[in-house]
Amino acid sequence: MVRAGNEDNFFADADERRGIFIVADGMGGHAAGEVASEMAVQIVSQGITGLGSATESEAPKRLEASLKAANRAIYDRMLAETDKQGMGTTASVLLVSESGFLIGQIGDSRIYLLRDGALVQLTKDHSYVQEQVDAGLLTPDQARNHPYSNVITRCVGSGEDVDVDLFVGEPQEGDVFLVASDGLTGMVEDGRLQQLLLARSGPGRVVDALVAEANARGGLDNITAIVVQVEAIGETAGG
Repeated sequence: MVRAGNEDNFFADADERRGIFIVADGMGGHAAGEVASEMAVQIVSQGITGLGSATESEAPKRLEASLKAANRAIYDRMLAETDKQGMGTTASVLLVSESGFLIGQIGDSRIYLLRDGALVQLTKDHSYVQEQVDAGLLTPDQARNHPYSNVITRCVGSGEDVDVDLFVGEPQEGDVFLVASDGLTGMVEDGRLQQLLLARSGPGRVVDALVAEANARGGLDNITAIVVQVEAIGETAGG
């Protein structure tokens, strides 16, 4: 509702074996944020598209390597082009297969899991306010409304190298994953996200409802959301 341009980018690709879902929220201004998020999505998706399962032995290394490759490419471009100074992006990557799921995380975009009616944030924000919450200096509610709530402490492209957080788990039939930029999660509290995800009206309609909710609350940032529903696993999924 406020931003003139969209610095978010996303990727979604799924077949009967696995799904890959990426959300990247760029920063830097002068279209640099859009460039950074697009580069991250392209490089990471190309690096892991060949994976057939989240539990392949090489999957964590390939996901981490692809995020590090995106980081170095964005960093090098920032150094080479004066109008790209300060360019960077978040990256939240979800790889789901029937045998497991794998997450790669840098920044403050988020991945949630709705299971048996309960919503859990699987990723951890790399942000100033999250560090204050961890230190016991802020409550989660105070962090949401803090004037520095948009300051992140780790992003793709800010240095020669970057640390990648990896998370693993096993999906269950009926699981719903949400991959989203802070344009959604910064405007809509977790309790309301849970209510909207419980609607089970189909992923497309749920995404529309999530975006509408964020916009109704002011829509201060670009909003990107991917909703993934696990309909069946194993033999009931057709193999």
